[in-house]
Amino acid sequence: QVQLVESGGGLVQPGGSLRLSCAASGNIFTVNAMGWYRQAPGKERELVAVIISDGSTEYADSVLGRFTISRGNAKNTVYLQMNSLKPEDTAVYYCNLNSRRLPDMRQYNDWGQGTQVTVSS
Repeated sequence: QVQLVESGGGLVQPGGSLRLSCAASGNIFTVNAMGWYRQAPGKERELVAVIISDGSTEYADSVLGRFTISRGNAKNTVYLQMNSLKPEDTAVYYCNLNSRRLPDMRQYNDWGQGTQVTVSS
């Protein structure tokens, strides 16, 4: 089994910053990609940012230049630094892991439990 543990959400004023963390553990053989998605009330879940195994990154247009995804020094850890936050960034943020697991070496897609980010004055 694989577990994803997220932290770092909370309430912040517009223009403020937050950093989300996600740590993956379990029978992971290789990580293909780790990323962050978000879901606002009444809306579909959407990609925020993803970092691929080769280090390349992809961002939603709405967060480009404001958010930065990075890998931590600890194995299978990813961060999302969110700056210049706007009220429209308010959502539940979910960590996503795409990996190959032991022992079957098949590809799996796992989700964290979600962490609430609220941007409000």
